[in-house]
Amino acid sequence: MVDFETMDPKEIIARRVSLEIRPKTLVNLGIGIPTLVSDHLDESLGVFFQSENGVVGLGHRPPEGMTDRHLTDAGGSFTSAVPGASIIDSAFSFGLIRGGHLDLTVLGGLQVDAKGHLANWMIPGKFVPGMGGAMDLVTGAKKVIVAMIHTAKGVSKIVPECTLPLTSQRRVNLIVTEMAVMAPLDDGLHLLETGPGYSVEEVIAATDAELVIKGDVPQMNLSLSV
Repeated sequence: MVDFETMDPKEIIARRVSLEIRPKTLVNLGIGIPTLVSDHLDESLGVFFQSENGVVGLGHRPPEGMTDRHLTDAGGSFTSAVPGASIIDSAFSFGLIRGGHLDLTVLGGLQVDAKGHLANWMIPGKFVPGMGGAMDLVTGAKKVIVAMIHTAKGVSKIVPECTLPLTSQRRVNLIVTEMAVMAPLDDGLHLLETGPGYSVEEVIAATDAELVIKGDVPQMNLSLSV
């Protein structure tokens, strides 16, 4: 039996996000923690993972010695392809994104505010090449999930208002950290679940944004993922 309280925080997040993915959907996974999500899904579910650089049908990360330098995800990490996968050009790839054909995108985050606005592309004091496809993904996907560690060096990444440049004016649908699952709704940021081993009080203490709490908050059920 898996002890979820001792599991790596990134794996907890990826495992929880995997429960949100429905069979036979088209899903984009961002750089970082989101790339771990596919490891918790069986290929028999018929989920096709799309990458901005022009792959539809990304598979699991290949084992050591089985990598192909011509097959990478948008972050440049080695990947594999499932039967039926397609290689397309970037214009076609962004056409899928901007045309509203993605069922879901899972992205990392630097900050998310109480209204569900995401900031995930600029790190203060560090050179970044640009926003990449994040702006298009948040705007174009039918559902947006942010998968990120709850704090950075002890500072909450869930804030009343983002101080970093926003990725999009559209609010995200769900925020998953190792400590909590939260949903930004019209009346505020709702705490839906706590992470393994965390109490509601600990989540509140680690969160700068005010949380809406209605009734008893359950702990994440991670045992249902593949």
